[in-house]
Amino acid sequence: MALKLSSSLVRQSLSSHSWLGLMVGALMYAVCLSGTLAVFFPEFERWEQPYADEFRDYDPVALEQTFNQAMGNEVAVTPHMYLVLPTEEVPRARIANENESWFLTPGGQLGEKENNAWTEMLLDLHLYLHLPHSWGMILVSALGAILFGLVISGVFAHPRMFRDAFNLRLKGQRLLEQVDLHNRLSVWALPFHIMIGITGAYFGLALPILAVVSSAMYDGDRDAVIESVFGSEPVLEQQAGEFGIARALEQMPALAPGAEPLFITFHDAGEDSQQFGISAAHPGRLIYSENYLFDASGTFLRTDGFLDSEVGRQVVYSIYRLHFGHFFGLPVKIGYFLLGLALTVVSVTGINIWLARRKHRDRINDTWVAIVWGLPIGLVLAAISRFGWDAPTAGIVWGSILAACIPTFWLADEKRARCWLLNVLGATCIALVLVQFARYGSIVALGVAGVVNVLFIAFGVALLAFNLRRKQPALP
Repeated sequence: MALKLSSSLVRQSLSSHSWLGLMVGALMYAVCLSGTLAVFFPEFERWEQPYADEFRDYDPVALEQTFNQAMGNEVAVTPHMYLVLPTEEVPRARIANENESWFLTPGGQLGEKENNAWTEMLLDLHLYLHLPHSWGMILVSALGAILFGLVISGVFAHPRMFRDAFNLRLKGQRLLEQVDLHNRLSVWALPFHIMIGITGAYFGLALPILAVVSSAMYDGDRDAVIESVFGSEPVLEQQAGEFGIARALEQMPALAPGAEPLFITFHDAGEDSQQFGISAAHPGRLIYSENYLFDASGTFLRTDGFLDSEVGRQVVYSIYRLHFGHFFGLPVKIGYFLLGLALTVVSVTGINIWLARRKHRDRINDTWVAIVWGLPIGLVLAAISRFGWDAPTAGIVWGSILAACIPTFWLADEKRARCWLLNVLGATCIALVLVQFARYGSIVALGVAGVVNVLFIAFGVALLAFNLRRKQPALP
C-alpha cells in the first residue's frame, strides 16, 4: 500500500534534503581546502613571525641553562614541558609549556613569545571545523569515512572513468565541463583520495577503536592499549632537580646515528618522578620519530621501540606524516598540495554537478557560490586581522561566508557573483602583504616569509587579471 504524503510535506522534505546535502558538501570543502593549505603549516608559522631568529647550530649547554632557569620563572611549569630544537624544516628553537611557548636566540637566551594564531586557526579548521575538539574531531573523521565511501562508490558507479581518463571537455556545456573535471581529477588522484579518507577517518575513530580493543583484549583497560602502541613512561623516583639536557643531547649521535632530534618532552616536570625523552626523526623512515628516554640527569634508559616494532605500531605512528605529507622533504609537500587542491576541486565540482542537474535554481545556488569563495576570502581577512590587530578569529572566517551571501543573493546569478567575489579575493591577497609589510617592514620580503608573500601577490594579481580579461558582468 502506497504511503500518501501531502504535496507540502514533500516539498519541505526535498528542501531540507537539499540544504542538508549542501551543508555536508560545504563541510567537506572546508576540510579539503584547509587541509591543502595546512600541508605548509610550518612555513606559515615562520611567515607569521618573520622576525624570529633562525639557526641550525646550537649549544646544548646554553639550552640546558636557559631551560632550567626559565622553569618556574619566565615560563610557568606544567606537567609536560617542551624544548623544540631547530631543524632543517623549521630552524627555530622554542621553550614551551602546555599553554604557550617562547623563542630562543642563537645564543640560547629566552626571546619573544610565539604567536601563530592564524596558523593555529587554520589547523583548528581542518582538524575540528572550529567546533569543540571532541565533537569536531568526530565530525571531521566522519567526513573522512564519507570521502572514502564516495571514492569507492564513484569507481563502481562510473565504469568508463579509467577509459576516459584524459577526456577533458573544458569549453562545452557547464555540466559536461564539471563532470569531466570531477571524474578526471578523481581518477588521476585516486590513491591519494583513498589514503586521505582512511587516515582522516582514523583520528576521530581512534577513541571508539580504543574502547572496542580495550574491552575485547585488555579487560577494559584503555591505558594498557595506549601503552602497547605508544609505549609507557619509565617509573622513576627521587629525580627532582635540574634536567641534564646537554648530557642527553651529546649521547644522541651514538644512540641514533644520522637521526635529527626534533624536540624534547619533559614529563612530570618539577616532581620526583620527572624525566624526559628526545624525539628524533630517522631519514628514510615514515614513522614520526623514535623516542629516546632519559632520567632527569640525562642517563639513557631505553627507547619506545618504534623503529623495530611490529608493522601495526609503525603504521599508527606514521599516520600523521602520511596524512599531512611531512616526509621526504619539499617535493612531497608540493605534491600533497597539488593533490589536495585536486581533491578540493573534486568536492566543489561534485556539488556543481548536482546543482547543474536540477531543473531549477534557488538560494542554494547562491549560497554555494558564497561558501566556495567566501571561505578563502575569510581566511585571508583573518590573516589581515592577525597582522593588523592580532585578532584572527574563527568568526571572521564564517562571517565572511555570511557576508558573501549578500552579493550572491542580490545578483542572483552564479557567474556574476563568482566574478565579483574573485575580485575581492584577489584584492585581499594583495592587501594582506601590504598590511604585513606595514607592520614588520622589509623583513617580510626575506626567506620563507618572502616566498609566501610573493605567492600571495602572484595569486591575487592572477585572479584580478583573469577577471579583467573576461567581460565584466553589469550590475542588475
